Amino acid sequence: MFGSWLKPHISKLDQNNSKNTIHAVLRTPINAVPSINQQEILFACGCFWGAEKGFWKLPGVVTTAVGYAGGNTKNPTYNQVCSGKTGHTEVVRILWDNSIIDLSDLLKMFWECHDPTQGNRQGNDCGTQYRSAIYTYSEKQKALVTDSLSSYQEELSKEGYGSITTEVKSDQTFFFAEEYHQQYLAKPGNRPYCSAMPTNVLLEDFPNATFKLDKSVWLNFDWRIQHCVLRSNNEPIK
Repeated sequence: MFGSWLKPHISKLDQNNSKNTIHAVLRTPINAVPSINQQEILFACGCFWGAEKGFWKLPGVVTTAVGYAGGNTKNPTYNQVCSGKTGHTEVVRILWDNSIIDLSDLLKMFWECHDPTQGNRQGNDCGTQYRSAIYTYSEKQKALVTDSLSSYQEELSKEGYGSITTEVKSDQTFFFAEEYHQQYLAKPGNRPYCSAMPTNVLLEDFPNATFKLDKSVWLNFDWRIQHCVLRSNNEPIK
């Protein structure tokens, strides 16, 4: 069990400012903190608009939110992050139910949904705010991330890709992005957008992985199709 000892990693200001914000799709508070048998993690894989949608669709995800982490400025704004001066990257915060989905499943989505070898960019989006990153909140999480990274590097190398540039750090504070960024792709009138460039290399298994999702879930994602996430509906996969 993790929820009994995990503390909130959301800035106090953001915790208060976002207290009434409900997820546009999952209908859960986006500032929820882990309870018993729940965990949280931060993933950065290009523009957070498209990245968030991929994760909120997975069974067992309780809530998601987009924001900034990994930098050196408190409570940064979107414009400040885009300047590259704060050091933050665009991240998706994911809170999930361990009884339904495992971190192994989330890591499969993370590695497959973007190209983690591109450094400070993803597709046409360039800048430090688009770098690939994973920010963990326990030693167990970090160990599994490391195992998955090593295995995925092997698979990428077989296909001619270079070294993974994903930044892996622990205990980074999460700052909520502005409200209009939250579940951006689910809101009427917003333009579809996704900068991710998946490698089409799959992460089938890796040491200490304990996948919980049925393999049929992954049939909903075809990374060979450009902007795969944008071509799907917003609803969670049943």
